Amino acid sequence: MSIYALKGRFQDLLRPAVGALYRLGVTANTVTVAAALVSLLVAALVWRYAPGQPLLYLALPLWMLLRMALNAVDGMLAREFGQQSRLGAYLNELCDVIADAALYLSLLSVPGVHAEALWLLAWSAALSEYAGVLGPMVGAGRRYDGPMGKSDRAFVIGVLGLLLAFAWVGGATVSAVAWGLSLLCALTLVRRVRQGLKQAAATPLQ
Repeated sequence: MSIYALKGRFQDLLRPAVGALYRLGVTANTVTVAAALVSLLVAALVWRYAPGQPLLYLALPLWMLLRMALNAVDGMLAREFGQQSRLGAYLNELCDVIADAALYLSLLSVPGVHAEALWLLAWSAALSEYAGVLGPMVGAGRRYDGPMGKSDRAFVIGVLGLLLAFAWVGGATVSAVAWGLSLLCALTLVRRVRQGLKQAAATPLQ
């Protein structure tokens, strides 16, 4: 199970807005890069200022939700309005990994957090996405299997931001969650490899 399974319904809600953006001349690559840049800005603000002004941690759940919408928007612009490109494929994957890592590592400034837990999360999340991207190299599709895909991680980090904003959790909880997410990312990596190989084996060679 993964939040990614809800993507189709989410896209249906966004489709009118996507059409409006297309008519305004907004491109998929513009949305992709803008989302990454804003992610870096949000991460920097949370890392630098949130420990002294905890309500700034609310930027994490708010931005995570908006970013999930933007991730859907850039894909819809690309697929439904003929904006797919090789550059776009690179930007989509690279910008996501960079933005994810920055947002996770923004919690390094939480008092009492174990830095190694967050660094392991950033590393294991990137590897799980890499495993998904490798699918086409073996004749499968891009794999989005859970249990801890990009959308699932965004949800958990958003909840952490909400809890931190009201001082309901501290560094020990953030560390424990990061360790747990890292383990689930490892399971996700294994599952994506297995499912990719299974799909490839069932696909006739051209």
